[in-house]
Amino acid sequence: MAFSARRPSSLLPLLVLLCVPLSCLCQSSNSSSAMNNTPSDPSSNKTSLTGAPGCGKGLNPVYRYLCDRRAAWGIVLETLASAGFLFSMALLFGLFFWSLWVCTTSKQQRSSIGSTVASMSLYLLATAGVFALTFAFIIRLTPQTCPTRLFLFGVLFSLAFSCLLARCLALLGFAAARGWGEVGVALGLFMVQVIICTEWLILVLVRDKKPCSYRPEEFVMLQIYVMCLLAISLVLSLRFLCRSCFTYSYSYGGAAHHQWRLQAALLFLTLFLSVCIWVVWITMLTWGNPEVNRRPQWDDPVLSIALVANGWVLLMGHGLSQVAFLCRGEARSKDAPLSFAGWTSPSAEVPELHSPKEGRENGSFENENENRRGLRADQSLRSPYDSGFTMTDIDPNKDYTIPRPKTTNYQEPYDEYYDED
Repeated sequence: MAFSARRPSSLLPLLVLLCVPLSCLCQSSNSSSAMNNTPSDPSSNKTSLTGAPGCGKGLNPVYRYLCDRRAAWGIVLETLASAGFLFSMALLFGLFFWSLWVCTTSKQQRSSIGSTVASMSLYLLATAGVFALTFAFIIRLTPQTCPTRLFLFGVLFSLAFSCLLARCLALLGFAAARGWGEVGVALGLFMVQVIICTEWLILVLVRDKKPCSYRPEEFVMLQIYVMCLLAISLVLSLRFLCRSCFTYSYSYGGAAHHQWRLQAALLFLTLFLSVCIWVVWITMLTWGNPEVNRRPQWDDPVLSIALVANGWVLLMGHGLSQVAFLCRGEARSKDAPLSFAGWTSPSAEVPELHSPKEGRENGSFENENENRRGLRADQSLRSPYDSGFTMTDIDPNKDYTIPRPKTTNYQEPYDEYYDED
């Protein structure tokens, strides 16, 4: 089935990022029934899938988009999601083992990297969870996948955006987000969305005893807090970017200043692209799909594409770059010990002197005999700034203090400046 010829012109910018996978979905809609936003009947799960190229004959129909070659959007998205999940976990384990190696091999205690490593670990866990959640939207909506979708979508994004918000606060110099406070702020902001999603599920499933079903508008309403975190993080990252670009501090060098500007630019770019992705999928889910009469069919592909796209933006924009900055900065902080090998005295260049000593020598403070009194015998080797006065000339019985003016009028020393009556 091809796209409908009647298409509002105002939707064209929103459909650019979604046209390829959604067109693949439209091509496979002739051989499949429409998918509703209500959990399917458990009895229908017992039927086997037939006639889907790439899938086995006894496969449950809810998993058809994982292998159906006619619905290529599912295969493409699960490949990208799997690659993103593996990359995120590789970065997480690499960061963990690197931090252990730094703590064990460093002579000094590296307590400053503990909070940064913990914050980055939470961020990479959230990013890996975003990629893994994509499979819950590729699989058809069932009583098992419905709570997973509603709970983890907002929780994982709130954890990622909370880490970004805490990082912005730490970079701007807020006292509450310094050190381990950054991790505390991120976890505190994250727990709010956990409470919101848990309360919604308890009210629907336990109190009202209703099946786990939702409308797209309800799904968007559950993400209001996450959108607030995203908006605040974008504003703070823009402020940090302006500060790093238009101000300069002499407390650090040009290379460090360039790294700060690059970090600020990547942080702002990550949040800006995330905002764009959220605007697109919310618009498509609540307004675009009904306008093109694709409300049930395109809902899950839109959310799956949003998860994969935002996951890769979070991973490449902040995850990989932040780990690289952390490792590079820690490597530069390990200064090699100063080596004095080959640093010989200038007196070695004089043919008459053959001294085996290394380093500069100060003849004024050498332990000479009383006849020489700290002065060199050879006048050609004396410094032009040598005063000829050595420490041995000082007599401890004499008073070398500088006399200062004294006054006897201790009570009113300024009476002479006032008029006498």
